[in-house]
Amino acid sequence: MAGGVIVSRLARALGLGYLRDKGGPMIDIRRAAARGQTRLPWLDSRHTFSFGEYHDPAHMGFRALRVINDDRVAPGGGFGTHPHRDMEIVTYVLDGALQHRDSLGNGSVIRPGEVQRMSAGTGIRHSEFNASQDELVHFLQIWILPAEDGIEPSYEQRPLPTGVLGGLAMVGSPDGGNGSVTVHQDVAIYAGQLAGGDRVAHTLDSGRYAWLHVARGNARVNQQALQAGDGAAISGETQLAISADGPAELLLFDLA
Repeated sequence: MAGGVIVSRLARALGLGYLRDKGGPMIDIRRAAARGQTRLPWLDSRHTFSFGEYHDPAHMGFRALRVINDDRVAPGGGFGTHPHRDMEIVTYVLDGALQHRDSLGNGSVIRPGEVQRMSAGTGIRHSEFNASQDELVHFLQIWILPAEDGIEPSYEQRPLPTGVLGGLAMVGSPDGGNGSVTVHQDVAIYAGQLAGGDRVAHTLDSGRYAWLHVARGNARVNQQALQAGDGAAISGETQLAISADGPAELLLFDLA
Protein backbone atom coordinates (compact mmCIF):
# COMPACT_ATOMS: atom_id res chain seq x y z
CA MET A 1 0.00 0.00 0.00
CA ALA A 2 1.42 3.41 -0.94
CA GLY A 3 2.48 5.75 1.87
CA GLY A 4 0.23 8.51 0.55
CA VAL A 5 -2.81 6.27 0.93
CA ILE A 6 -1.89 5.45 4.52
CA VAL A 7 -1.37 9.14 5.30
CA SER A 8 -4.69 10.18 3.74
CA ARG A 9 -6.53 7.51 5.75
CA LEU A 10 -4.88 8.75 8.93
CA ALA A 11 -5.85 12.29 8.05
CA ARG A 12 -9.50 11.33 7.61
CA ALA A 13 -9.55 9.20 10.76
CA LEU A 14 -7.76 11.61 13.05
CA GLY A 15 -8.50 14.99 11.53
CA LEU A 16 -4.82 15.87 11.32
CA GLY A 17 -4.78 19.60 10.60
CA TYR A 18 -1.45 19.86 8.81
CA LEU A 19 -2.11 16.69 6.83
CA ARG A 20 -4.94 18.31 4.91
CA ASP A 21 -4.12 19.81 1.53
CA LYS A 22 -4.93 23.49 2.00
CA GLY A 23 -4.72 24.21 -1.72
CA GLY A 24 -2.48 26.59 -3.67
CA PRO A 25 1.11 27.68 -2.94
CA MET A 26 1.62 28.15 0.76
CA ILE A 27 4.36 28.47 3.35
CA ASP A 28 2.72 28.02 6.74
CA ILE A 29 5.15 28.91 9.54
CA ARG A 30 5.09 27.17 12.90
CA ARG A 31 6.98 29.45 15.29
CA ALA A 32 9.27 28.01 17.93
CA ALA A 33 7.47 29.83 20.73
CA ALA A 34 4.15 28.24 19.75
CA ARG A 35 5.43 24.68 20.21
CA GLY A 36 4.40 22.46 23.07
CA GLN A 37 6.82 21.87 25.92
CA THR A 38 7.69 19.15 28.43
CA ARG A 39 9.85 20.22 31.40
CA LEU A 40 11.36 17.72 33.81
CA PRO A 41 14.38 18.12 36.10
CA TRP A 42 16.55 16.42 33.47
CA LEU A 43 14.66 17.32 30.26
CA ASP A 44 13.59 20.36 28.28
CA SER A 45 11.66 19.16 25.23
CA ARG A 46 9.89 21.33 22.64
CA HIS A 47 7.27 19.64 20.47
CA THR A 48 6.57 20.90 16.95
CA PHE A 49 3.61 18.49 16.78
CA SER A 50 1.37 16.90 19.40
CA PHE A 51 3.32 14.53 21.60
CA GLY A 52 2.77 12.92 25.00
CA GLU A 53 0.75 15.18 27.28
CA TYR A 54 0.91 18.03 24.77
CA HIS A 55 -2.13 17.69 22.49
CA ASP A 56 -3.05 20.15 19.76
CA PRO A 57 -5.50 18.85 17.13
CA ALA A 58 -4.31 21.52 14.66
CA HIS A 59 -0.69 20.29 14.87
CA MET A 60 -0.73 16.51 14.66
CA GLY A 61 1.88 16.18 11.92
CA PHE A 62 2.57 17.08 8.32
CA ARG A 63 2.05 14.39 5.67
CA ALA A 64 4.05 11.36 6.93
CA LEU A 65 6.07 13.53 9.34
CA ARG A 66 4.56 12.87 12.76
CA VAL A 67 7.00 14.18 15.42
CA ILE A 68 9.85 16.67 15.71
CA ASN A 69 11.00 16.88 19.31
CA ASP A 70 13.77 19.35 20.14
CA ASP A 71 15.29 17.74 23.25
CA ARG A 72 17.88 18.95 25.74
CA VAL A 73 18.89 16.29 28.25
CA ALA A 74 20.90 17.19 31.35
CA PRO A 75 24.07 15.31 32.31
CA GLY A 76 23.20 11.90 33.71
CA GLY A 77 19.61 12.09 32.43
CA GLY A 78 17.82 10.16 29.76
CA PHE A 79 14.88 8.13 28.53
CA GLY A 80 14.65 4.72 30.16
CA THR A 81 13.91 1.59 28.18
CA HIS A 82 10.53 1.90 26.47
CA PRO A 83 8.75 0.29 23.50
CA HIS A 84 7.76 1.48 20.01
CA ARG A 85 5.93 -0.08 17.09
CA ASP A 86 5.42 0.84 13.43
CA MET A 87 7.38 4.08 13.37
CA GLU A 88 10.53 5.30 11.63
CA ILE A 89 12.57 7.14 14.29
CA VAL A 90 15.42 9.41 13.19
CA THR A 91 17.82 11.01 15.68
CA TYR A 92 20.01 14.00 14.82
CA VAL A 93 22.41 15.26 17.52
CA LEU A 94 23.33 18.94 17.60
CA ASP A 95 25.52 19.09 20.74
CA GLY A 96 26.92 16.54 23.14
CA ALA A 97 26.69 12.75 22.86
CA LEU A 98 23.65 10.48 23.12
CA GLN A 99 24.04 6.88 24.25
CA HIS A 100 21.66 4.44 22.54
CA ARG A 101 20.75 0.85 23.47
CA ASP A 102 17.99 -1.33 22.05
CA SER A 103 16.45 -4.80 22.14
CA LEU A 104 18.18 -5.72 18.87
CA GLY A 105 21.47 -5.67 20.75
CA ASN A 106 22.69 -2.35 19.39
CA GLY A 107 24.72 -0.09 21.64
CA SER A 108 26.16 3.11 20.23
CA VAL A 109 26.88 6.76 20.90
CA ILE A 110 25.44 9.34 18.50
CA ARG A 111 27.37 12.59 18.14
CA PRO A 112 27.10 15.73 16.00
CA GLY A 113 27.93 14.85 12.41
CA GLU A 114 25.94 11.60 12.49
CA VAL A 115 22.36 10.52 11.84
CA GLN A 116 20.62 7.48 13.29
CA ARG A 117 17.54 5.63 12.03
CA MET A 118 15.59 3.04 13.98
CA SER A 119 12.66 1.21 12.39
CA ALA A 120 10.36 0.05 15.19
CA GLY A 121 8.29 -2.21 12.93
CA THR A 122 6.77 -5.17 14.77
CA GLY A 123 8.24 -3.91 18.03
CA ILE A 124 11.45 -2.64 19.57
CA ARG A 125 12.56 -1.42 22.99
CA HIS A 126 15.26 1.19 23.41
CA SER A 127 16.79 3.76 25.74
CA GLU A 128 18.57 7.08 25.12
CA PHE A 129 20.89 8.45 27.78
CA ASN A 130 23.30 11.30 28.36
CA ALA A 131 26.30 9.57 29.92
CA SER A 132 28.26 12.80 30.38
CA GLN A 133 28.70 14.14 33.88
CA ASP A 134 28.98 17.77 32.81
CA GLU A 135 27.77 18.26 29.23
CA LEU A 136 24.17 18.71 28.10
CA VAL A 137 23.07 16.78 25.00
CA HIS A 138 20.87 18.58 22.47
CA PHE A 139 19.22 16.55 19.74
CA LEU A 140 16.21 16.27 17.46
CA GLN A 141 14.12 13.13 17.53
CA ILE A 142 11.93 12.74 14.47
CA TRP A 143 9.13 10.23 13.90
CA ILE A 144 7.92 9.36 10.41
CA LEU A 145 4.95 7.11 9.69
CA PRO A 146 6.14 4.07 7.72
CA ALA A 147 4.67 3.18 4.34
CA GLU A 148 3.87 -0.28 5.67
CA ASP A 149 3.20 -1.63 9.14
CA GLY A 150 4.73 -4.79 10.52
CA ILE A 151 8.21 -4.60 8.99
CA GLU A 152 11.25 -6.20 10.60
CA PRO A 153 12.79 -3.87 13.22
CA SER A 154 16.20 -2.51 12.25
CA TYR A 155 18.84 0.06 13.15
CA GLU A 156 21.30 2.19 11.20
CA GLN A 157 23.78 4.97 11.99
CA ARG A 158 25.82 6.91 9.44
CA PRO A 159 28.07 9.99 9.25
CA LEU A 160 26.67 13.07 7.57
CA PRO A 161 28.01 13.59 4.04
CA THR A 162 30.44 16.45 3.47
CA GLY A 163 27.82 18.12 1.27
CA VAL A 164 25.96 19.39 4.33
CA LEU A 165 28.62 22.09 4.74
CA GLY A 166 27.39 25.09 2.79
CA GLY A 167 24.64 23.13 1.06
CA LEU A 168 21.91 20.52 1.37
CA ALA A 169 22.83 16.84 1.42
CA MET A 170 20.48 13.86 1.61
CA VAL A 171 20.79 12.05 4.93
CA GLY A 172 17.66 9.85 4.74
CA SER A 173 15.87 8.23 1.80
CA PRO A 174 13.69 5.23 0.88
CA ASP A 175 16.61 3.37 -0.75
CA GLY A 176 19.50 4.49 1.43
CA GLY A 177 21.24 6.04 -1.56
CA ASN A 178 24.36 8.25 -1.40
CA GLY A 179 25.21 7.10 2.09
CA SER A 180 21.87 8.13 3.62
CA VAL A 181 20.00 6.06 6.19
CA THR A 182 17.08 4.03 4.86
CA VAL A 183 13.66 5.39 5.83
CA HIS A 184 10.72 3.12 5.02
CA GLN A 185 8.53 5.86 3.59
CA ASP A 186 8.43 8.07 0.49
CA VAL A 187 10.47 10.84 2.07
CA ALA A 188 13.88 12.37 1.46
CA ILE A 189 15.58 14.08 4.40
CA TYR A 190 18.23 16.72 3.74
CA ALA A 191 20.57 18.41 6.21
CA GLY A 192 22.34 21.71 5.74
CA GLN A 193 24.95 23.56 7.77
CA LEU A 194 25.10 27.05 6.31
CA ALA A 195 27.26 30.10 6.91
CA GLY A 196 25.95 33.65 6.66
CA GLY A 197 25.31 34.48 3.02
CA ASP A 198 25.05 30.87 1.86
CA ARG A 199 22.21 30.20 -0.56
CA VAL A 200 20.86 26.81 -1.60
CA ALA A 201 17.99 25.71 -3.82
CA HIS A 202 15.72 22.69 -3.74
CA THR A 203 13.20 21.61 -6.37
CA LEU A 204 9.98 19.91 -5.32
CA ASP A 205 8.42 17.62 -7.90
CA SER A 206 4.78 18.20 -8.75
CA GLY A 207 2.46 17.06 -5.99
CA ARG A 208 5.15 16.92 -3.32
CA TYR A 209 5.41 18.85 -0.06
CA ALA A 210 8.19 19.98 2.23
CA TRP A 211 8.78 20.76 5.87
CA LEU A 212 11.77 22.94 6.75
CA HIS A 213 12.99 22.88 10.35
CA VAL A 214 15.61 25.37 11.51
CA ALA A 215 17.62 23.63 14.21
CA ARG A 216 19.71 26.71 15.02
CA GLY A 217 20.50 30.11 13.62
CA ASN A 218 18.32 32.14 11.26
CA ALA A 219 17.32 31.27 7.71
CA ARG A 220 14.92 32.26 4.96
CA VAL A 221 12.85 30.13 2.62
CA ASN A 222 11.39 32.00 -0.37
CA GLN A 223 12.00 35.22 1.58
CA GLN A 224 10.08 34.00 4.64
CA ALA A 225 12.23 34.56 7.74
CA LEU A 226 12.73 31.66 10.16
CA GLN A 227 14.54 31.50 13.48
CA ALA A 228 15.89 28.61 15.54
CA GLY A 229 13.10 26.17 16.35
CA ASP A 230 10.76 27.48 13.65
CA GLY A 231 9.28 25.14 11.08
CA ALA A 232 7.61 25.78 7.74
CA ALA A 233 4.99 23.60 6.06
CA ILE A 234 5.38 24.10 2.30
CA SER A 235 2.78 23.12 -0.27
CA GLY A 236 2.09 24.08 -3.87
CA GLU A 237 5.65 25.32 -4.40
CA THR A 238 8.16 23.86 -6.85
CA GLN A 239 11.26 25.95 -6.18
CA LEU A 240 12.64 26.57 -2.71
CA ALA A 241 15.29 29.25 -2.24
CA ILE A 242 16.92 28.87 1.18
CA SER A 243 19.46 31.29 2.59
CA ALA A 244 21.15 31.92 5.93
CA ASP A 245 21.58 35.29 7.64
CA GLY A 246 24.37 33.83 9.78
CA PRO A 247 25.50 30.36 10.83
CA ALA A 248 22.45 28.08 10.61
CA GLU A 249 21.67 24.37 10.70
CA LEU A 250 18.50 23.00 9.19
CA LEU A 251 16.64 19.88 8.11
CA LEU A 252 14.44 19.70 5.02
CA PHE A 253 11.87 16.93 4.55
CA ASP A 254 10.69 16.30 0.95
CA LEU A 255 7.39 14.42 1.36
CA ALA A 256 4.75 12.71 -0.74
